[in-house]
Amino acid sequence: MVGIPITASPRTADLTSLSDADLVVHARRGNEMAIRTLVQRHNRRLFRSARAIVRNDAEAEDVVQATYVHAFIHLASFRGEAQLSTWLTRIALNEALGRVRRRQPSVGLEEVDMTAGSGRGEVLQFPTSLSGADPETEFSRSETRRLLERAIDGLPDEFRAIFVLRDVEGMSTEEAASHLGIKSATAKTRLHRARKMMRVTIEKQLAGTFSLLFPFDGARCAAMADRVIAQLSNYKELGKVRPLNTEPEI
Repeated sequence: MVGIPITASPRTADLTSLSDADLVVHARRGNEMAIRTLVQRHNRRLFRSARAIVRNDAEAEDVVQATYVHAFIHLASFRGEAQLSTWLTRIALNEALGRVRRRQPSVGLEEVDMTAGSGRGEVLQFPTSLSGADPETEFSRSETRRLLERAIDGLPDEFRAIFVLRDVEGMSTEEAASHLGIKSATAKTRLHRARKMMRVTIEKQLAGTFSLLFPFDGARCAAMADRVIAQLSNYKELGKVRPLNTEPEI
């Protein structure tokens, strides 16, 4: 099989300042630096989104890699009607959800909402930090991150997805709801319940901020670009494959 003619730009440094739309133009031509820039620019959001579904770092990385490969060979179907980050996130969520469905039966969303709603009591807002803690007795930052990640992994699937997209990734409720294919009111309800569950789990042990969760940077981030480039080289050319369905299937 003839590989994609990946080319290097004569002024690769200039590409990092380009918008996603401009980088897509270069990526369609097989420009390696454009592809690497897009990969590294969107790695964290896609990794966090995928991990919210699959709950496993290694599998989340596989989902991210598959997302980029699917996206780059289907660039012809990206019309720019939505942001590239939105398009990529939808692909990642669909890929992750498909893997979960293949390995276990799913529970209807209505049943999940009904079960979660059986408890009574006030919905507590989940803080990003706790004040007044003795610095000498606080968890180290790494310990805190592990604590929070375990707490997030313990959330029911639908609550974990909205929590990660909204409170970890920083999307608006409306944007997260759009990614998950649910109504804003449903997203708000699940988010409130997820925050309450999280607060019960970690209570006074929280330190630091959510921006530290599920890191995907440095060599790990660069390695993803290397893997995507290597896999793309197995295809003849970019952007000439049948359109990819990116509609959420939750």
